[in-house]
Amino acid sequence: MYPAAMDLRQLEIIRAIADTGSFTAAGEKLHVSQSAISRQILVLEEELGQPVFYRIGRRVRITPTGDSLLQLSHRVFQDMDETITGISDKRETLHGTLRLVAGMTVCLYVFPSLLAEVRRVFPGLDLKITVGGIERSVAMLRSGAADLGLVTLPVKAPELVSQPVLEEELLLITYPAHPLAQKQRIRPVDLHGQPFILFEAGSVTRRLVDQFCAQEGIEPDIVMETENVEIIKAMVHFGIGISIIPWQAAAAEVAARELFCSRIEGHALWRQTGWLFPKTSRPPRPVSELIRLFGEISARFENEARAPENY
Repeated sequence: MYPAAMDLRQLEIIRAIADTGSFTAAGEKLHVSQSAISRQILVLEEELGQPVFYRIGRRVRITPTGDSLLQLSHRVFQDMDETITGISDKRETLHGTLRLVAGMTVCLYVFPSLLAEVRRVFPGLDLKITVGGIERSVAMLRSGAADLGLVTLPVKAPELVSQPVLEEELLLITYPAHPLAQKQRIRPVDLHGQPFILFEAGSVTRRLVDQFCAQEGIEPDIVMETENVEIIKAMVHFGIGISIIPWQAAAAEVAARELFCSRIEGHALWRQTGWLFPKTSRPPRPVSELIRLFGEISARFENEARAPENY
C-alpha cells in the first residue's frame, strides 16, 4: 500500500531520476537542488520501508518497488494530460464557419432553437444555413459545399455517414369544418376520392405517403405538390385539399383551431430524421460539437415530434 504522504511531486521526481539516471541530473531537469531530490526520495523510502533506487557510486538503478511507482506515475500523468486536454477542448471557443443544409421543416421547427443554443455556447462559430431538399442536400455534402445536414432518412449515399436522431409522427390534416374532421376516427377508406396536397415526389416523406396509399389501394387526387410545408398548410386551411405532414409542423395551427389533425386508424406513420455528413476518420470539431449539443437538448424535440394520444 502506498503511503498517504506520497504526492505528485514525488512521482515527478521518480520519473526524472529514471529518465536522467542520476539525482543531480534530475535536480537540473526539475530546477531544484540535488539535496532536495535526495531528501524527497529518502522520505519516501522511509515511509515505504523499501528502497526506491539503489545507489551505485554516482549512478542509480531503480528497484522493483521504484519501477512500480514509475509505472504509476506514467498512468497518473497521462490521465491528467488527457483530462486537462478534454477540459480545454470543451472550453475552447470554436471559430470558423459551419455550413449546414436541411429541409424546410427542419429549418422551421428544429433549427431555430438548436442554433440559438449553438450561438450561446459557441459565439465565435459562424453558421451558414441552406434550405434544400434531399437531392440538393446530398449534392452539397458530396461536393464540400456543406459540412453537415439534418435530413429525412434513409439516404443512399455510401460516402456519407447518416446518424438517426429523431422520429417525427406524420398525421392527416384538414380544415376544421371538413367532413373528415367530424368523424371520431378516420379510416383509410375515408380517404378515397379526397384531393391531396403532398410533398414533392422523390422526397422521403412523399415515399412514405405513397407506400401507405399503395398498401390501402388509395389513388390520391393530387392537386398540388410542394416542398414548402407552410404552403401545404395554407392550402389545407382554405379547403383546397387534405394532407399528411409532421405533427410539429401542424401543432400551432391545431392548437389555434385553424387546422384539424388525426391519426389514421391502423396506421402509425413516422419519418426518421438524422445527421448526414462526409465520411472521414474524424469529423471536424464544429460538426461533432453541434451533434453533441443536439444530443443534450434532444428531449425537447422528441416531445414536440409526437402528437398527444387523443389525436
